[in-house]
Order: sequence, then C-alpha cells, then structure tokens
Amino acid sequence: MIKLVYCITKKAGLTDQQFFDYWKNIHGPIGSRIPGLRKLVQSHRLTIPGDRRLPSYDGMAELWFDDAEALLAARQSPQWHASHQDETNFIDHNKVAYFVSAEHIILGKTAP
Repeated sequence: MIKLVYCITKKAGLTDQQFFDYWKNIHGPIGSRIPGLRKLVQSHRLTIPGDRRLPSYDGMAELWFDDAEALLAARQSPQWHASHQDETNFIDHNKVAYFVSAEHIILGKTAP
C-alpha cells in the first residue's frame, strides 16, 4: 500500500469551524467516492493552550491506494476531478504540501 498525504491550509475568510465542517461533511463524502481508494483519513488541527509552537497547516488528508498504478488511475477519474474542483471552496492552494509515501511503523499497536 502507498499513502498520498496532503497538508492543507484553510481558505482566507473561513473560521476554523467553517473549514473543518466543510472539509468533513461536504468534501469528505466527495473524496470518498474516488475509485481505488482503500482508506481516507482527515486529521484536523488542534490548538493546544500553552503550546509555543504554531501549527504550519490546518489539517492533513491521507489517501491510501494499493499501489502507484491505482493512484495514477484514480487521478484520471471524474471523482478525482470533482474532489479537486471542490477544494477551491475551502483550501488555500498557495499553502499545501503534498507527497506520496510508504509507511514504516516503528511503534504502534492495532486495536483488537
């Protein structure tokens, strides 16, 4: 399996609540229809009082595919294009990080 990761920043003018609600409830279902997608996870930024380090992004999306061929095929789908078009409603495309990865779990337990 490979994982596509996007680190994203909310579009100017949106509150945190508007951004997170739209991403989860509107965009999430659109993205979940991408063919070949095995897993989709959204990680929403938390603000921790007293933390001196400011977050660089507002969230991270993780999309799992069987392999590179499945990812490349998904990118050609109408569902991928619909998801990409919807991003303009809530993401600042000037501040996005993107990479494809393979996980190497160093420590972690799976739930029973």
